[in-house]
Amino acid sequence: MQKNHYIQLDGVNKSFSKGRESVDILKSFNLSINQGEFVAIMGPSGLGKSTLLHLIGGLDEPCDGTIKIGDVTLSGLSESERTKWRAHHVGFVFQAHHLIPVLTAQKNVELPLILTKLSAKDRQKHGLAALELVDMKERCKHYPSELSGGQEQRVAIARAIVSDPNLLLCDEPTGNLDRKTADDILRLLAELNQQFNKTVIMVTHDPKAAEYATRVIQLEQYLSQNSDNRMADSGYN
Repeated sequence: MQKNHYIQLDGVNKSFSKGRESVDILKSFNLSINQGEFVAIMGPSGLGKSTLLHLIGGLDEPCDGTIKIGDVTLSGLSESERTKWRAHHVGFVFQAHHLIPVLTAQKNVELPLILTKLSAKDRQKHGLAALELVDMKERCKHYPSELSGGQEQRVAIARAIVSDPNLLLCDEPTGNLDRKTADDILRLLAELNQQFNKTVIMVTHDPKAAEYATRVIQLEQYLSQNSDNRMADSGYN
């Protein structure tokens, strides 16, 4: 039985003002992603990969078109409603870890839970559970300056999953890491995808990173060869 589309973009237009001109980033863009997929989005810089990720995560709004995640149409939400929706349904992992230097690993992980109704004790419990999943529980009291780059990214992933979101959006998550550490992080993302059925969308320039995905979308090919914006991808690994 075919899966229902979990993410659906229909006729999405996104442009930015550059001086007096308007620059189109996405035009009449359509995309479907199923629940539980691990999708890698590849392509040259400036093509709109990060913009696409921000639109799917509700960090930005399209100029036209609709974006539906599950049963929620993002274009129908106010900014405050999108913030609440993100807090429960989306985890973000960026190339820069964005950890707060003066907070321990555990306190950094607990930050998204401040938006919830959980007590301090429950926030601590959830934070430690997330750190344990990424094999960083023993480092819970360490500050970012006391961690390696790979350990910082593991903490960032723990922060992304602490509220148990369905969707993980990763923008060049291994861009600053050496190959071995990058592979460790990618195996962790694949494990979250396979064992916990997290839908993972990862923007990357790294072909080796894309090998961990179940589907690879070459955005340049997608945009140039498919005028109707039907799904163009490089197949399944």
